[in-house]
Amino acid sequence: MKKRALLFFIFVLHVVASMAQGIAGIWRGTLTQAPGGCFPEYHIELQITETNNVLTGVCYHYSDLNNYVKKSFEGVYTPATKSLSLNEKTILTFHIPAECTPCVRTFSLIHVRDVKTEYLSGEWGGTVLNSNTPCAPGRITLKRAVESDFDHIQEIKVDTGKIKLDFYDNGEIDGDTISVLLNNQVLVSSQRLALKPVTVEINVDLQHPEQEVTMVGENLGTIPPNTALLLITSGKKHYRLYLKSTTQKNAQVRFVYEKPNGPVP
Repeated sequence: MKKRALLFFIFVLHVVASMAQGIAGIWRGTLTQAPGGCFPEYHIELQITETNNVLTGVCYHYSDLNNYVKKSFEGVYTPATKSLSLNEKTILTFHIPAECTPCVRTFSLIHVRDVKTEYLSGEWGGTVLNSNTPCAPGRITLKRAVESDFDHIQEIKVDTGKIKLDFYDNGEIDGDTISVLLNNQVLVSSQRLALKPVTVEINVDLQHPEQEVTMVGENLGTIPPNTALLLITSGKKHYRLYLKSTTQKNAQVRFVYEKPNGPVP
């Protein structure tokens, strides 16, 4: 009897915690679009933050993890109708074929939750970026996810040309070996992480406005996963990142050149 009571208590706590979570969190699914779109199938991930029914966050539209558009969005949640209204705002970054043009979307969604399932569903519309041309509307369905598909990708905006990257083993030195790629071209092959850093330098400027650095874990060391501390020197600025590479995902850092502001007239 005590065991059943304990299990029931744990179940109630789980349900209460789920209810308290509200709309905030990571939601992932698919959306439909008329034929002729850039991707044959559209995946979407929403990372929602909620404050007093006001929603903000970022979203990813993607065919795979190498072809995506990242945008910010704003919106509201109406508890009485369990409805969400979201509007995409700024395109933060994108990696799509040159012939593709992003669509800036709006979403009208309903939140459905019971003991067995939780999802968002509804319709979307929008216009082609920098135009009034409508995008063919479609349907969208999302389920709550534990983690982001893009948690292995980090982005840093820089305003100087030469960037120095120092890779160290994170924590105990356990035999982690890495390769470092720049835009899929090998810079460092199968180097062991240790007290002395694995160092590379890259250029990020008007001629190279975006550079993608990938850390490939060639093994998992004696303490999986393969982890590294990356120290970044960009002019007078310094950054510290913790990277993790597994058998499923490589760690990536994208450096985006942002022209420094000129003097105020």
